[in-house]
Amino acid sequence: MTRIAVVTGANQGLGFALVRGLAARLAPEDLVLLTGRDAGRVAAAAARVAADPATRSRVEGRVLDVTDSAAVARFAGSPVDIVLSNAVGPLDPGRPQAEQADVFLDVANSGTHAVLRSFGPVLRPGGRLLVVASSLGTLGHLPEPLRARFDDVSLDDVEKAVEDWRAAIHDGTARARGWPDWINVPSKVAQVAAVRAVAARRRDADLANGTLVAAVCPGLVDTRASRPWFRDFSQAQTPDEAARAVLDLVFADVDPATYGELVRFGRVLPWRTGRPHRHEELIG
Repeated sequence: MTRIAVVTGANQGLGFALVRGLAARLAPEDLVLLTGRDAGRVAAAAARVAADPATRSRVEGRVLDVTDSAAVARFAGSPVDIVLSNAVGPLDPGRPQAEQADVFLDVANSGTHAVLRSFGPVLRPGGRLLVVASSLGTLGHLPEPLRARFDDVSLDDVEKAVEDWRAAIHDGTARARGWPDWINVPSKVAQVAAVRAVAARRRDADLANGTLVAAVCPGLVDTRASRPWFRDFSQAQTPDEAARAVLDLVFADVDPATYGELVRFGRVLPWRTGRPHRHEELIG
């Protein structure tokens, strides 16, 4: 049977490396769909992978804007086997984060929610639905009063918490309400909480047929998006190196301990660990 894989945010960086890795590991009859918002970049990226001597499977580019939930639902109109939700919004350290919150949250959070809602129901038995997140996504990185908003709640609850946070950013009350200044932190916690919410409803059926739904932390990756935010890249991975651990999880047998969890290099990062940090501590 032909397997179909979808990668969002795949024009460059980690997403592009994930497509390359999938195309090298899947069979010639399988299909990898490289997606992004810009048609020209999507076509060019897909052509680069198709021309790579390591590529074994078919690779095609598709335009997909994950911020358009209706477009995501249309795209997910037929069964798939592998979905890697990797799209991330731009964040410029030279501008106030409040000015960038809508674009960032629309991609990283609303986009993740759309992918989970639309692709979850069409994931074939034995499939993989992974959301690329971060080690910042464990619950303890939020101040204690905010944790209940994301702890063992429904996807609707996660969406409501994100929208309440967005409103607080816009009306200037986010800091007073305890939200971290660096919007990447609650965004990542919300991504992992969304995965946990979806996985909680599916767990028994998925484990019975070898399906995995999880969040994955690729570690620090040296990309154009991460360069402005971190000072020390001495331990950073290339996108291809970072993709390897993610793809190992895709192609491994399902370990029930990883189901619905945040996984980094094959190991679960416990949900309730972590502690609040100042932004300066996190960027190193």
